[in-house]
Amino acid sequence: MFLSRTADNRILELFRQGLIRGTVTGGQGNEGLIVPLALLADKAIDVVSFTHRDLGGHLIWSGHLCEHLNQYCANAASPTLAREGNVHHGDPAHRSLPMISHLGAMLSNVAGLTDAQRRHGLPAVGYAIFGDGGSSTGDIHETLNLAAVLSLPVVFIIENNGYAYSTPVAEQFAPQVELWRRAAGYGIEGLSVDASDPVVAAQTLSAVLARARAEQRPFLVEARVSRLRGHAAYDTCDYLSAAENAAIQASDGLPRYRQRLLDAGHASALATIESEISSWLETCIQISLKIPRPSASSLPSDAFAPDSPALPWQPSAGTDQNAGAAVNQAQAINLALAKILRERPEAVILGQDIGTYGGAFKVTEGLLATHGRGRVFNVPLAESACTGWAIGMALGGFRPVEEFQFADFATEAFTQLTLNAATYFFRSGARVPAVFRLPCGGGLTFGSFHSQELESVFLAMPGLKALYPSTPQDAFNALLAAYEDENPVLLLEHKALYRRSKHPVVWDPAYREVWQPRHVRAGSYATLVTYGEMTHVAAEAAEYFESEYERSFDVFDLRALAPLRLDAIEASLARTHRLVVLHEGRRTHGFGAELVSRLTEKQFFDLEAPPLRVAALDLPVPFAPELEFAYRPTRDSLIARISEWMR
Repeated sequence: MFLSRTADNRILELFRQGLIRGTVTGGQGNEGLIVPLALLADKAIDVVSFTHRDLGGHLIWSGHLCEHLNQYCANAASPTLAREGNVHHGDPAHRSLPMISHLGAMLSNVAGLTDAQRRHGLPAVGYAIFGDGGSSTGDIHETLNLAAVLSLPVVFIIENNGYAYSTPVAEQFAPQVELWRRAAGYGIEGLSVDASDPVVAAQTLSAVLARARAEQRPFLVEARVSRLRGHAAYDTCDYLSAAENAAIQASDGLPRYRQRLLDAGHASALATIESEISSWLETCIQISLKIPRPSASSLPSDAFAPDSPALPWQPSAGTDQNAGAAVNQAQAINLALAKILRERPEAVILGQDIGTYGGAFKVTEGLLATHGRGRVFNVPLAESACTGWAIGMALGGFRPVEEFQFADFATEAFTQLTLNAATYFFRSGARVPAVFRLPCGGGLTFGSFHSQELESVFLAMPGLKALYPSTPQDAFNALLAAYEDENPVLLLEHKALYRRSKHPVVWDPAYREVWQPRHVRAGSYATLVTYGEMTHVAAEAAEYFESEYERSFDVFDLRALAPLRLDAIEASLARTHRLVVLHEGRRTHGFGAELVSRLTEKQFFDLEAPPLRVAALDLPVPFAPELEFAYRPTRDSLIARISEWMR
């Protein structure tokens, strides 16, 4: 505790001297909780995500003091290569998950990785830590419920220091609310502990951890700690009265515990320990300050983990009974899911209503009966926590496939997808091999909340890959390619294609080519680029122009929206000198804008006409079929737009 307190104080001094930048926070007053917790944990198997006030936990869990100081200094030897904020680092290789500022979003990652450890046969416990302020967030309630439903051995720990930045608990909750009592609402046990006494905290935590490990179920602990410094270095605490501040300082448990040791006759040992620690700390600080600054040349070209070798798939698309049968796109995805579950023991499939019911669109029908609830299971209506759980499972050696009932509902998991899953590799080197299935698109009169195309929203954030197949064979191939990728992959599935038509689906040794555009139709007048259901619209329009006007279009189905591989399209554009981009999403900020920009930046002088962008109206998706027909591109509206453009 002395090491943690002294290091926090020195880090604050270095910040004030301009030697450390960023958001420097301090754990002064947290030591009586976090040090016993980290000492009691089984650091060979347990899982944790420390908060910005838990330096003492980091120092015990893993890593040399110099490594942690390097992180604060953001130097060239930083554990995150200076890519992550100074207090946000972790050690995923040792199951210490790096935090993001959205602290509530970390709990489900802990739950998922703890579940992964349990499925590996290890008696692991997870420690999900958050503050009194964070306890108001929806992610925390979702994860508490999920952990209770799955009976996960996670100890949820509220660091209640009385303030969320400057907001006191009296303004956060109804008067006299004891946060630990919320446990009853989830059917789990809760308790409180005064962590200003580290002996009492150690005894209480020891009992709770032992029970969680033995009984394999969650607990909620409210730990009262002292916030001796403000939220961060720049927090002046001017919202506290002199009396309030004095009371907080008087609650500091470290001097009281030290006095108890002095009274017990340990003065000489304490003096030796404190002297050694102070000297060692200063030595480490000097080492870290001398390390060079990071170079921009260390930044990678993208945020993706490197490609992995192909998995040893059996050369079959399905069982002997359905091999090579004509199937629709929903059935093709079902075949791919069944193949994955049959051949890959690390695969798990989750989503709402995907079990007995078979999913909202019956894509998972029959999988539960064949593979059981341990691998195919329904989840609560908690998209954020369930996605966070999937991320944790992926960090723990599993490969989850999550079905969102509609792509629109993935907005509930935006933080998990774009700030957790998508950034893990860049900021920590940890890989998140997970597939997120998004039934999307309109044309079925489902209205604004079940029909959106959200690819441009999600792919504006780096680190997510995305595939958007338009045929049953491509859908089958795309799921296999996405599954074996080392990155989080969005699999966009247009609902109108699920049962559009049937085609034979076979084992395709070149299934990875789905990451490249598909040349749909050859032509010379213009290059037409599209994806998803619009591929069929584009092909129909191209056929019309060739038969009616003898103008042929070179049509490409992108298939992969991220990463974009445009070599074949660029070569086509160099021949045709004209570009048409078609997509179903809204025009403003739509994905077509990115395509036009990339292609024209490189080949502006090849063009003989302005590029044409055809997309949906800049409106929410309307409900009535007549309105939706007018809202989104159709064969006839595309023909009209191209005809006008040609004139």
